[in-house]
Amino acid sequence: MDRILFKIVNVFLFLILSPLSSGQTISSIDFPVPVMQNVPVTVTLNLEDASMADSIEIVRNGNSEYWRIKNGIAKKEFSFEQSQSFFIQKGNFSFQRQVQPIPLWLSILPPLLAILMALAFKEVYSSLFLGLFSGAFIINYYSNGSLWEGIRRGFFSTADTYFVEAMKDEGHVSIIIFSMLIGGMVSIIHKNGGMKGLVDRLAKYARSARSGQFITWALGLFIFFDDYANTLVVGNTMRPVTDRLKVSREKLSYIVDSTAAPIASIAFVTTWIGAELSYIQEGILEIGIEQSAYAIFISSLKYSFYPIFTLAFVLFLILKQKDYGPMLHAERNARKGIPGDHPQVDDSHDHASTHWLNGVFPVIVVVLGTIGGLLITGWDGSVWHNENIGFIKKISETIGNADSYVALLWSSLLGTMVALTMSVSQKLLNLRDAMEAMVTGFKSMLPAVMVLILAWSLAEITEQLHTARFISNALLDFKMAPGVIPALTFLIAALVAFSTGSSWGTMAILYPLILPAGWLICQNAGLDHEASMAIFGNIVSTVLAGSVLGDHCSPISDTTIMSSLASGCDHIQHVKTQMPYALTVGTVSILFGTLPSAFGM
Repeated sequence: MDRILFKIVNVFLFLILSPLSSGQTISSIDFPVPVMQNVPVTVTLNLEDASMADSIEIVRNGNSEYWRIKNGIAKKEFSFEQSQSFFIQKGNFSFQRQVQPIPLWLSILPPLLAILMALAFKEVYSSLFLGLFSGAFIINYYSNGSLWEGIRRGFFSTADTYFVEAMKDEGHVSIIIFSMLIGGMVSIIHKNGGMKGLVDRLAKYARSARSGQFITWALGLFIFFDDYANTLVVGNTMRPVTDRLKVSREKLSYIVDSTAAPIASIAFVTTWIGAELSYIQEGILEIGIEQSAYAIFISSLKYSFYPIFTLAFVLFLILKQKDYGPMLHAERNARKGIPGDHPQVDDSHDHASTHWLNGVFPVIVVVLGTIGGLLITGWDGSVWHNENIGFIKKISETIGNADSYVALLWSSLLGTMVALTMSVSQKLLNLRDAMEAMVTGFKSMLPAVMVLILAWSLAEITEQLHTARFISNALLDFKMAPGVIPALTFLIAALVAFSTGSSWGTMAILYPLILPAGWLICQNAGLDHEASMAIFGNIVSTVLAGSVLGDHCSPISDTTIMSSLASGCDHIQHVKTQMPYALTVGTVSILFGTLPSAFGM
C-alpha cells in the first residue's frame, strides 16, 4: 500500500511540476570548493528564462529529481561522506565531477602548523606562509586528485586567491589604512618634538618602572572603546617612557595587549557591543527566550571572569613588581640595560621645541574623533526619541550600530592632519620634512601589514576548511552535566580563537552553535527557568572570555600583532612572554570563577 501511495504521489508531482519546469535550460553551475567530509554544501544552478517557473526537473546520477527555483536560480544542499561521482544533466547541459571530500580533521593542520613553526623558529612570516600553503595544498590536492596540481595550484593560489581576498575585505583595508595613518601621525609628533615633550611630561609622574607601567595600564582603561585604537595609541605613546624607565618591551606589549580586548569586550560603550549583540541574537532566535540580546549581555557580565581577572592581574603584577617565566628574564635584562632583540624604532630626534601639547593634542583628536565618528555613523533618531530607553542604553545601541572602521579612519586621518598642521604652522617642520616624516611612519607599518595579510589569508583557509566546526564538534561530543558546559565552552572558544587568530570570528561561529545547545542541555537535565538562565548567561560570557584568551595566546591574532608592533617588541617574544600570564588567568578563571558559578556557588 505504501509503495502504491508513493508512486501515486510521484506521478502527481510529475504531472503538476513538469509544465512548470519544461523548457528550462541551465546556463552554468556553481559547485563549491572545497568539499569537507559530512559538511553540507550548496550546489547552485544558474538558469535561463526561469522567471515563470517554480521548479526544474534534472537528472542527477541517473535519477530524475526536482529542484525548486527562486530568483532565476535553483539550489540544493548535499553532504558527501566518501569519494563519489556527481553528474547532472538537463537537455544539452551536463556537468560531472569526481568529488573527493576532505577529511575534517585535516582542517586543524594549517593553523597548527603555522603556530608550531612560529613558536619553534621565532619567525612569523615564513610560519604563516607555510600554514597558508599547507591549507591551499590540501584544498587543491583533494579538488584535483593530483599531487603535482596540489603543489602548483596551492602555491600560486596563496597570492592570486588568498592574498587578494584578504585585501578585498573592506574591514581589512580599513585596518591597514588606519594603522598606517596612526604610524604617520606618531612619526610626525616624534619629529616635531611633541612626543619628547609628552615623554618629559609623563616622566614627572612616571619616575619608576612601576609608575610607568601603572600609567600604561591606566591609559589602556581610558581608551576603552576600541581595542585597535587602544593598542596603537597606548603602545606608541608609552614606548619612549617605558624605555627610559628600563621597562622591557615585552612587559609594555603585555600591558597594552591585556588591557585592550578585555576592557573593550565588557564595557557598555565599545565597538565590540554591536557584534556581540548580533551574535547573541542569532543564538537565542531558536530558543524563544523573551529577554533582549542586550539584557542577556548585561546579565552575563557578572560571569566575565577572564577579562576582569586579566585587568586585575596586570595591576597586581605592576603594584607588587612580580614577574615569572620568560617575562621575568626579559624584565631583568631590561633593568640591567641589556637590549632585547626587537625591531629598531627611532624615538630620538633633534627638536627646536618639545612642547608636550604637540604630542598630546593629535592623540586626543584621535580619541575624541573615534568617539564622535561612532556616534555619527551609529546615530538613530528613533532610539534617542524613545523615552523608555535610558541614556546609557541609548549610547550603547548607538555605538553598537556604528561603523567602527569608518570612525577609526576618520579619526586617524584627522589626527594626522592635525599633527601636520601643528608642525608646519609653528615652523617646527617645513612641509617637506613633515611629509617625509609621515611617509617614514607609513613605512614603519609595513612589517605589521605583511603579518596581518598573511594572518587574514590563513583565517580564510581555516574558514573554508571549517576548522572551527572540527574543534567544536570534537569537544561537544563529550556529554557532560549542565554545570560543566560553561567551562567546556570557555575551552572551545579559546582553542578556536587560538587556531584562527580571531576573537570576533570565534564569537560569530560559536554563539549560534553553543547557545541553543547549552539551553537544550539545561532543559533536558530538568533545570528550572532560573537555573537555566544562570547557566545560559555563564555560557554567553565564556564564549566572549574564551575568545579573548585564545586571542591573547595566538601568534596569528591581529590584535596581538598590533600590540607587539606598537610597542616595538619582537612578535614571537611578545607571544612567549604573554602566554604564561594569559594561561594563568585562564586557569584561575575556570577553577575559581566559571565552574563554581555554574554550579550555583
